[in-house]
Amino acid sequence: MLPDWFEANKILVVDVESTCWKGVPPPGEQSEIIEIGLCWLDVTTKQPENKRSVLVRPSRSKVSPFCTRLTTLTQADVNQGIHFWEACLMLQEEYQSQNQVWASWGEYDRKQFHWQCASFGLPYPFSERHINAKKLFAQEFTGGRQVGMARALQILKMPLKGTHHRGHDDAWNIALILGTLL
Repeated sequence: MLPDWFEANKILVVDVESTCWKGVPPPGEQSEIIEIGLCWLDVTTKQPENKRSVLVRPSRSKVSPFCTRLTTLTQADVNQGIHFWEACLMLQEEYQSQNQVWASWGEYDRKQFHWQCASFGLPYPFSERHINAKKLFAQEFTGGRQVGMARALQILKMPLKGTHHRGHDDAWNIALILGTLL
């Protein structure tokens, strides 16, 4: 089930929230990470630990009303956040993210980090040892059909903890799902 290279005691689970709009972005704006949700999944106990939300101040977009309805995050909230380059540095220094096995729900988070790091000329803060929990869940529970995180929790008869589309809560829920897959 897990990749052949997997060998870890803990998995760093990551979920990002980004600026978004109903329809196309306004002229000159592009989707940027505004929250990085993190927690560890202890591989032995299969339990999540140490949930954290890191707010990131966007520099190329604004939080739309649609985005606020989805995430509960406002422009005022993210204005209190750190710069994206500071968030990448924090991931490397505090989480040693470049050396960790890490997981997310699908490919969006990995691709958004790759794109945004390239766009800002920053080094990618994660290792290439990424686990796509959405794909693993699909292989195990839905015959290969990928579903959203909230639907996966329903299939497992597990309650959604916290607020859906908040990075730290989604990371925690992803860790709970991943724990059932180990």
